[in-house]
Amino acid sequence: MSGFTSAVLIQTVPVLLAALAAMFTQQARILNVAVEGMMLMAAFVAIAVGQVTGSVGVAVLAAVGAGVLMSLLFGIFTLRLNANPLVAGLGINLLAGGVTVFLLERVYENPGGLRPDEFPELWSVSGDWLRAIPFVGPALDGQSVIVLLALALVPLSWLLLYRTPIGYAMRAAGEDEHAARAAGISVGRARMTAVLLSGLLGGLAGAQLSMAALHFFLPDMTSGRGFLGLAAMLFGGATPAGSLGASTLFGVAGAAGDRLQGGAIPNQLVLAVPYIAAILALTAARMGLFRRIRTARRSRTPQEAADGVAV
Repeated sequence: MSGFTSAVLIQTVPVLLAALAAMFTQQARILNVAVEGMMLMAAFVAIAVGQVTGSVGVAVLAAVGAGVLMSLLFGIFTLRLNANPLVAGLGINLLAGGVTVFLLERVYENPGGLRPDEFPELWSVSGDWLRAIPFVGPALDGQSVIVLLALALVPLSWLLLYRTPIGYAMRAAGEDEHAARAAGISVGRARMTAVLLSGLLGGLAGAQLSMAALHFFLPDMTSGRGFLGLAAMLFGGATPAGSLGASTLFGVAGAAGDRLQGGAIPNQLVLAVPYIAAILALTAARMGLFRRIRTARRSRTPQEAADGVAV
């Protein structure tokens, strides 16, 4: 059982970090589809820098820096140049894919990927205190430090959003930017802060993806995990706890898909299991929203309904 739980954690963490990244921008009313590109660029930079320096710390910091740089580009396009966030996000994703393939071909002369002969091991955490934690303790033992950091970031994200002036500014900018400006909040600064936070988290997700177990980079190795994180955020209601729950659901689907490989089920269908789960989850969430809207309309009094028509 601990082996399956460990596989679930490995599948969940990149999606969870992507979900938290999208959550911060969503709180500021920015739909961030650029997390995929942030993760991909960070994954490449982590391997490239780790190969040159042989330092885990430098590689992780470089990955985070790459994620923040991509988020800064996204922020400039959307907040300074007023580009559509969806178009800008897709552009960032295409840019990350193109740049990484270009560098693989021109610098490393290997378009199939970057596979260093030697690569430093990402720090792992182990100890009796971890194994003593009920249910998840044995699965956490030996996991990378980014896995534990990702789990710790869930309550920390809640504290940042709901117990700090920065979080208040981001939520105010997302709920009503005119009221936020009237209250003296810099809406542009709050939204840029949310975008940069998304880049930091996307960078961590990319580092975990390429450094934790693989120690190499492949073109498009994120395989839609950034979009899975976006789906998890939407399904979880753009909250830290909801994002964790939805990411775990997709992680379970991914781990179950890995277990099914090699059986009678076609591998293509097995690899699609997490994405099928995401589609079903978003469909269920959308149907629930429609149901609540219909219930609210039916509960209105005739006078309220007349007022709504008049408006």
